[in-house]
Amino acid sequence: MRRRVLVCSLLVLVAGLTACGGTAGAAGPRQVRTDVQFGSQPGSGGVTYDPGLVPVGAGAVVTTTTRDGGEVVTLALRGVLPNRRYGAHAHAKPCGAKGDAAGPHFQFDVDPVQPSVDPRYANAQNEVWLDLTTDNGGSGTATATMRKVFPADRRPASVIVHAMPTSTEPGKAGTAGARAACIDVPF
Repeated sequence: MRRRVLVCSLLVLVAGLTACGGTAGAAGPRQVRTDVQFGSQPGSGGVTYDPGLVPVGAGAVVTTTTRDGGEVVTLALRGVLPNRRYGAHAHAKPCGAKGDAAGPHFQFDVDPVQPSVDPRYANAQNEVWLDLTTDNGGSGTATATMRKVFPADRRPASVIVHAMPTSTEPGKAGTAGARAACIDVPF
């Protein structure tokens, strides 16, 4: 079951928030939290494409906080394989029936050549990389702190959990193996 909760800072409410995520004046802190349990069908908020890596019933929480001219994105997985490294990235489109529906990695400065494997574009400063290693119980957390704010007209729409950690070498930069699961996130 998917639970989506949008939490707004009390300071933002006092400062003139007209609706969660929007302000009457200057932009202030904003936080979005998405909590999902992975299922086998898209449309539930979290879908697994490889139940051997991300089992049905495993869970994830993604939070994103906009503040101080940047974004802080955190991914927490639970109930996945223990003692394993996973790659994870924010993607441009929502989850779908297949992993490729989420499109390419979200990039602040978009590589004109897609798929992007040029380290000038496919890097942890231009994309949201959330690689993590799980503990003995199959839980793990990663945080990406970005120095830019997601553009209002072009925000990421999902987080993909990949089968392998992210490569940084030229010609493979940003690749992380198969798309094992997807989480819809209203960034």
